[in-house]
Parts: sequence; C-alpha cells; structure tokens
Amino acid sequence: MSLAASPIRYPDVASRALMTRRAWWLVVLNLLIPGSAQVLAGDRKLGRFGLGATLTLWTLAVVGLVVWMLWPAVIYTVISTTVTLWIAAAVLAFYAVLWLVLTLDTLRLVRLVKTTPTARAWVAAFAVVVMATVSGTAAYGAYLATAASGFLSSVFVAGPSEPPIDGKYNILLLGGDAGPDREGLRPDSIRVVSVDAETGRAVTIGLPRNMVDVPFDADSPLAAVYPEGYGSIDGCEVDVCQLNSIYTEVELKSPEMYPNAVAEGSEPGIEAMRDAAEGITGLPIQYYVLIDMAGFQQLIDALGGVTVNVPEDIPIHADETFTTVAEWIPAGEQHLDGYHALWYARSRHGTSDYDRMARQLQIQEAVLAQFNPANVLSKFQEIAAAGSQVVKTDVPQGMLGYFVDLASKTKELPIVDVPLVPDNGVDPEDPDYEYIRQLVQQAVFPPEPEEPAEG
Repeated sequence: MSLAASPIRYPDVASRALMTRRAWWLVVLNLLIPGSAQVLAGDRKLGRFGLGATLTLWTLAVVGLVVWMLWPAVIYTVISTTVTLWIAAAVLAFYAVLWLVLTLDTLRLVRLVKTTPTARAWVAAFAVVVMATVSGTAAYGAYLATAASGFLSSVFVAGPSEPPIDGKYNILLLGGDAGPDREGLRPDSIRVVSVDAETGRAVTIGLPRNMVDVPFDADSPLAAVYPEGYGSIDGCEVDVCQLNSIYTEVELKSPEMYPNAVAEGSEPGIEAMRDAAEGITGLPIQYYVLIDMAGFQQLIDALGGVTVNVPEDIPIHADETFTTVAEWIPAGEQHLDGYHALWYARSRHGTSDYDRMARQLQIQEAVLAQFNPANVLSKFQEIAAAGSQVVKTDVPQGMLGYFVDLASKTKELPIVDVPLVPDNGVDPEDPDYEYIRQLVQQAVFPPEPEEPAEG
C-alpha cells in the first residue's frame, strides 16, 4: 500500500501540516464512531471490537427509541426493575472503560510530537474533554443505575401484581405524623386515589382523620370487634375513637389481627387503615403508600423546594402544642423549602382539619408536578436518599413500569377531587356512609354521556 493511498495509516511524518490534519481527523472520528480511528490507523482488531460495540449500542438505542415511542410501558418496566438496572450499570461501565481505552489509544496514534506546536495543546485538550464527557457520562449512568436499583430494593416489594378491579386501581395514601406528644404514628393525611387502568383518569377521595363510627366489611378482623363501627358501642382501646386512631390501636394493641402483614410488605396498622378506607368508600384497595411527613421535608429539599399559591397567611408553630406562632407563611405565590412546606401542610393554629386536607393535597400535587425526568436525574442522589426514608409501600417492582406509564396519562387529565367534608354534604362526626359511597361511586364510575338523538 502506497503512502499516498493511505495517508492516515502511513502518513508523511515529516509534514507537520499533514500530521496535524490527520490528528484532527482521528480525534473527531474517535468521537463520532469509536473504533474507527483504530481501524484506519492502528490496531485493526481493537478497532473492529470498538466498532462492533459502537454499532451494538446504536442498534440498542434505535430499538429502545422505537419501543419507547410505540410501547413506553416496556421501557418504563425495564428501567424500574433491579435486575435490568444492574445489567444496564454493567453495560454502561463496560462502555465507559472501552471509550477510555479507545481515546487513550487514539492519542497514541495521533503522535502529537509530529504535529505543529500550536495545535498540540488543542488536539490533546479536545481528546481529553471528549474522553471525560463520554466516558464520564457512561460511568455516571452506571452509578445512577446502581443507586436506582438500591432505592427500588429498599422501597418496593417483590410481590405479585394485582389486577385492576372493575377497570380501576385503588391506592391508599397515608401521610404519617409521629409527633413527640403521641404514642406511635397516626396518619394525619388519608386519601384514596382511584385510577382508571386504561385512560389514567384519577379520582382522589380525601378522608378526614376525625371520622367516627368507621364501618368495616364483613371479612375484616375489625368487623368482629366493632360490628357497629369503630368505637360506636363501648369505645375503643385508645384515647380517641376516630379514623386515624385505628392505625395506632391495631399497631400497638392488637397487631395479631393481621399476622401476615409484615411478611407481605405492610404493617398491621396499615392493613387496618386499608380495611377502614374500604369500608368508608366501598372501593377495594389493591395497594397502599405510606409517606412519613417528617421525612417528606427531606424529599422537598432534595427537589429544590415547591411552589404553591398560599391563599392566606399560614402560621408556623414554635412548639408541638400548635398554639404559639413563631413565624408566618405569607399569602400569595411562595416557593417553600422542606421545612416551610411541611408546616404549610400540617399547621393547625386558627384553621380546621378540612383546611389542612386542602393544603396537604396542594403540597402533594406540587411535589408530583416537579417529579419530571430532568429534575429527578439532576438531583437523583438526594431524591433517592430521601425517598428511601420517606416512602413505604406494597406496590411491587413489577408494576412500576405500568404505573409510571399510567401516571404520564394521568398528568394530561384533570384530577377529580372528592373531599368528604361538610362543604360536600359530609359530617365526619355524624357520617352517612351510604351517602359517602354514593358520592364515591358517582365520581369513580361517572355515567356515560348520552349519544345525541339522530334526526
């Protein structure tokens, strides 16, 4: 092969101008098609290996893009399973090392000493920046994949998936608040979310914590103890016989009612609250999510705070008696850090439980709105660390992809809110549970619009 036929493999080393042009060609080719520089100017075996790996990655990327466009739930499932995340981490680590090797080898092939003195620093800097960017991105991706795998393992169970019932997934959301003045945790925020399994249409049902005479279905172990409703005959085992006391009573006094709860990724108190929510709403509940409201502060800080429209000045208390005001959250649009967002959701001074329910829903919606890919990826380490302390759930890992896909549909639709409060015809201290179930049914299963008459 003549010199003129292959100036990249057999260059005229005496020509600094030619060697400089060759150097730029090699480092750019290494960026665009890793492995091609070795095929043209170096170890062809290494180059063919690099090209094969590059083409394989491109193929996977194209296939992934097509699948994401046509069947996004498949991609969501792949990236929300610990096994596939570990495989992804291994693949990304492999490419990080491969691109590092190929770039260093490309720098060797360039022969910087043969290029013009003014170009040497630029060629070397470009190659190093490319190496740091490409290999560093792959290495960081591997780290994120392993961190995500650890987060999923710590939060989500590996149990069987539940099918939708009547086309709906019903999830119990509990916001737990274990204050120093309390014996055990009591859920202060209780909400059932019913999501259509196909369209993603969501209905949220706010359950006041002070509801009394809570009924239980016949198959609940609490039905035998409280056949006329929770505490309605001879009181209960704790100081206040209201909805959020059910968790405390069962968890502390009679956990044996739910012997399989812990083994199934739950707690006796949570299962009691599930039975209570089913009795109130008439909806079967497949899954629960328990959020530690104190830990919720860390999650909001990890997200960079939340922006909410504060309808009126809200007090922050100086102590847990909720009587002395330390400062105020002023009315208007406010960007709140975790501390202020938590107090905004739980403040009691001069407000009712129903006001708190509305504020808690507002904070939850604001947090969900900020859970977008860019925000989560940029702050993943902090969010994962906070989330593993904040959330407890029995949603299985195998359902995460499906629910993420469903949530993307939910975001595009208005959420129907059904607060069980006096303004909606419900008196929590003298509730009409038949009326409550009618409200829920009308919201969850709205009547089909009538077809216009022809002619």
